[in-house]
Amino acid sequence: MNADTRTLIVELCRQFYAQGWVSGTGGGISVRDGQTVYVAPSGVQKERLSPEDLFTLDRDGTLLTAPANPAFRQSACTPLFLKAYALRDAGAVIHSHGVFAMLATLLHGGRRDVFEVTHLEMMKGIVGTGYHDVLQVPIIENTAHECDLADALGDAIRRYPNANAVLVRRHGVYIWGKDWVEAKTQAECYHYLFEAAVRMTAMGLRPEEVS
Repeated sequence: MNADTRTLIVELCRQFYAQGWVSGTGGGISVRDGQTVYVAPSGVQKERLSPEDLFTLDRDGTLLTAPANPAFRQSACTPLFLKAYALRDAGAVIHSHGVFAMLATLLHGGRRDVFEVTHLEMMKGIVGTGYHDVLQVPIIENTAHECDLADALGDAIRRYPNANAVLVRRHGVYIWGKDWVEAKTQAECYHYLFEAAVRMTAMGLRPEEVS
């Protein structure tokens, strides 16, 4: 058991709760340490987790350890986390229910399957993206059960090889990085960009264009 990784996830969950990303037991996080995947449980208050409350799996999804509390359930996000590990060799994945991430999927009347912004300084915090680029984040349709999103998320990852995130319509966003530092940094930048795009649209501006 890697106590440092477990403690880190608990600390991050508290920070994400303060940001409004994992309120109401929603959202989640997973960190990979070598071949071991650590996942916060589903349906619990993320800001009140303890290090021993986490599940561990191998990269194929085989359960290695479970919390002593039998009421804790393995995260419904797990199949989606595993997609990012398998297809992007990610080191950490964050699932946020941030309100601006959800609202960003409804821009243009919810008719587009990709979120786009350009010429915003915080784009430079996204790996492989510069100020003059057009940042694209694919949007997939929500389902009644989170685990049923895994195939659609995998398809979006393949269709957008430069993307480090996938939005889920009327739901939230999955964001990954090579490690927890990169995932957290990008999550903060993405949430800034989602909020900027929503506010710009309300002002009559088009965030995907240079006005």
